[in-house]
Amino acid sequence: MREDSPMEYNRITLAVITKLQAIVGEKYVWTDEEKRIPYGRDEGTFTVPLLPDVVVLPETAEELAAVVALANEAVIPVIPRGTGTGLEGGALVDGRGGILVSTERMNRILEINEEAMYMVVEAGVITETIQKEAGKRGLLYAGDPCSGDSCCIGGNGATNAGGNRAVKYGTTRDQIYALEVVTPTGKIAQLGKRLHKMTAGYPLEKIVVGSEGTLGIITQLTIKLVPLPKATAHVLAVFPSAEQALSLVTALPKAGITPTCLEFMDYDVIEVVGAWLDEKQNCPKGGAYMIIQLDSQSDDGLDDDCVAIDDICHTLGAVEVFMADAEKVWKARKAFTEASAADCPVAAMEDFVVPPDKLLPFMTELKSVGEATGVLFRGVSHAGDGNIHLDLLRKGFTDEADECRRIAAFEDKACEAAYRLGGAISGEHGIGQARKALFEKYTDPVELELMKALKRAWDPKGILNPGKIFD
Repeated sequence: MREDSPMEYNRITLAVITKLQAIVGEKYVWTDEEKRIPYGRDEGTFTVPLLPDVVVLPETAEELAAVVALANEAVIPVIPRGTGTGLEGGALVDGRGGILVSTERMNRILEINEEAMYMVVEAGVITETIQKEAGKRGLLYAGDPCSGDSCCIGGNGATNAGGNRAVKYGTTRDQIYALEVVTPTGKIAQLGKRLHKMTAGYPLEKIVVGSEGTLGIITQLTIKLVPLPKATAHVLAVFPSAEQALSLVTALPKAGITPTCLEFMDYDVIEVVGAWLDEKQNCPKGGAYMIIQLDSQSDDGLDDDCVAIDDICHTLGAVEVFMADAEKVWKARKAFTEASAADCPVAAMEDFVVPPDKLLPFMTELKSVGEATGVLFRGVSHAGDGNIHLDLLRKGFTDEADECRRIAAFEDKACEAAYRLGGAISGEHGIGQARKALFEKYTDPVELELMKALKRAWDPKGILNPGKIFD
């Protein structure tokens, strides 16, 4: 078989089902269609369920390793899944069936060390639970994906989830000391250490993070905690145009200010969110919001930054800058997805990322791409780290074929612009199944071949989450 030829897999037999039941218990091996249907969808645009042949719910890393070892020997695909909050089909079967393994029963917090500021957790723990438990002890887990109330920490690791605080604290990869991982051959590996520096071989834990379950299944994480800030401010800056608002992205670092969050909302988003929440939004027509969160260990330091930000925003043309109600302003920002879908069906969701200083020219190019392809969109952005989320609206198409053609044209031209500006197709959602064609088209061929070689070396039979990232 050629290295680039499609892998051939075996079907699941009654004998395999019996062995799975012996590993995790009959209660946790599901073959009934009714139980499998929820595992055939994620939060993205896959409307027709992609059903696994069987769903297995191990409770321990040892059980999970035994399941993977069985699948590897039998050459049967294994698809790892957390809580299914992904958007790109990364935790769904790809049409070849297989065993879907859910980590939802692996949901224990094993250790919280307040003195050394770290936590050891199983993969199925909900991210918000980690944040709350850290907060009770005056500590902060800095990872903050917008789906934190429903996503799990193992899934955050698999996709290298970002979120609102990435501009200051980094992505999930930056929050992790070490991982326990089940390899594609069914072995349990301990990757990384609770060290602040180490030059002792390849940093394999950092390679697994963001690999979308194609190199290993994360079962346990040792994560970093930091002190809770003693003082926090939430500033809302209202600008007459998106261009003026986005100029803040480079102005703040130049002034020596590193916000915890720097979030952009365009005028269309502000309008639909206001309607959805039934709350009037104070923004001039065609304007935009910048939500700025500042954290400090002292009131004086926070006051100095707030004064500086007020001056910078007004210099850039802001019509209003004020201290915002944190609950109200973040409720508006996080309502984007629901509000947008309620206003108009969404044809596709995009997750481009560019260097922060290229965000303004990228947005300008996106407007031209939308006009050229006849695709309407609205967007929000984790502006401080150059990540932009677009909803492409299902509006103005003559039929389904016209929609597919024009959406594909928009995505292709937008990808070309992102990569030309030094960016990428995804900042935090991952590639999964939905983005792999464009990913392969625009990724450097040498880089792509190195990734494929790594996959072949770790997973010779190609059983772990096949059809994701690339074929």
